[in-house]
Amino acid sequence: MGPDPLSRLLTRLAIWKGSRVVRERQRVLTGDVDDYRDDWGASDSLQALRDLTDAAAATRPALARRAGMSHSELVALEHLFAGPLGPAELARRLGVTTAASTTIIDRLVERGHVRRTPHATDRRRTEVGLTDSGRREVLTYLMPMFQQLEELDHELTDEERAVVTRYLRRATRALRLLALD
Repeated sequence: MGPDPLSRLLTRLAIWKGSRVVRERQRVLTGDVDDYRDDWGASDSLQALRDLTDAAAATRPALARRAGMSHSELVALEHLFAGPLGPAELARRLGVTTAASTTIIDRLVERGHVRRTPHATDRRRTEVGLTDSGRREVLTYLMPMFQQLEELDHELTDEERAVVTRYLRRATRALRLLALD
């Protein structure tokens, strides 16, 4: 899955004038291994986060296999569920080249899950949008996961949710720092 608008903004800020984000990333990537403890993951919260990232990494490919499509195809459908996108924007969100995105779109068009339409204001461009079949695929294979996560979220108090949200956002930022090119 490609970066969200906040990640894009952070990336731009990081590139701009050697910001603190870049320096922090460099410190993390070039740090001396002797500075790290062997028990870095000893806390329950770090182990739970590690388990979550492992489970998340395995979930979408497993769902894609069940749906009979590639991981990239399923993630593309998920992005398109929110609304039509241009092929270049879809490529950026998927983290692939525009040529690879075109191949993914072609396969999804062939299956009847998406359609290309002219852009509403610029006829030189096209947009890719879900068909009813594509919407059914997303609902069939991804909604059960989202519903289970939503049920867990509803079990939290507002205060607990705020703490979890803050922790997850900071952990996400730390992981994305390592993924910056």
